[in-house]
Amino acid sequence: MAVKIILLPGDGIGPEIVGPAVEVLDAVAPGELEFEQHVFGGACIDAHGTPLTDETLDACRGSDAILLAAVGGPKWDTTDPGRPRPEQGLLALRRGLGLFANLRPVRPVPALYDASPLKRELIERTDLVVVRELTGGIYFGAKTRTHDEASDTCVYTRAEIERIARVAFGAARSRVTSVDKANVLETSRLWREVVHELHGAEFPNVELEHLLVDNAAMRLIAAPRHFDVILTENMFGDILSDEAAMLTGSIGMLPSASLAGGGSAGEPRGVGEPPTPGVFEPVHGSAPDIAGTGAANPLAMLLSAAMMLRHGLAMEAQAAAIESAVDRALAEGLRTPDLGGGASTAEATQAVLQHL
Repeated sequence: MAVKIILLPGDGIGPEIVGPAVEVLDAVAPGELEFEQHVFGGACIDAHGTPLTDETLDACRGSDAILLAAVGGPKWDTTDPGRPRPEQGLLALRRGLGLFANLRPVRPVPALYDASPLKRELIERTDLVVVRELTGGIYFGAKTRTHDEASDTCVYTRAEIERIARVAFGAARSRVTSVDKANVLETSRLWREVVHELHGAEFPNVELEHLLVDNAAMRLIAAPRHFDVILTENMFGDILSDEAAMLTGSIGMLPSASLAGGGSAGEPRGVGEPPTPGVFEPVHGSAPDIAGTGAANPLAMLLSAAMMLRHGLAMEAQAAAIESAVDRALAEGLRTPDLGGGASTAEATQAVLQHL
């Protein structure tokens, strides 16, 4: 029986990079994967008045994994709290599937060291993972809005902090850097306290350090090799992982995985129920300025497909094959416009396929 993958192309360059991912997946796992596509984000607002329909959410729940491209664009930008935004679809998908753990690996490819705005000697041998809590904090807290005042509530529970910390400690080779703002925020003080207690009780062999988020932001640029696993809450993780993208030379190079736990297919929903499917997506946005030009970099999407194979479907060999093919294509000179070259989306895809 084929593995069922839900495709959510979304907006902007999203539909242009989903096709290459399917091509590459079919090449490494011929006949093993079945794809089903649904509208999502701004495209779904245009079609149905909402960024995520119940039908699409049900399809995602019944799948083995979800491959998401990109959402958003100026067409749907609004400050009106009564109007839907594409990003609300992402939050609803994460909440609906219980995807509380976001993994964002950052490993600059040697062939692209000189594409980074940072000095080569700073980024060489950087290999870190940002583990971001995904369903709590200020993004999901109560919101109020009047003509003259607005508020966003940031709430975290002990249980929410413990479960994401376990994912981070489980992913660490040597060190977890827990990032917070404990000198100002009560949520961060609880965060630091819970992470410290969990470390002592369950993971004493892993080194733990606590950094304030502003210090972490500076050290991520000044000494990125220092980090192994960065553990942090929702908003800080969103910002730091995008900052970390510049270590690779382009945000067009970073994949991500959103899971319901640290296992290969998430946490079980309950006795007799299937594992929760994960969502795998590039870190970059919908890039509406280049949509339709054929210039989109598909590599983060292909690497997200590799993360899906590894973390969502336990297909390690196929995942490694895609990652190796991307590395070899770059080593032989593949450069899309965001990397200072002229390769089109189709040319980049073919360059990777040739190395599989």
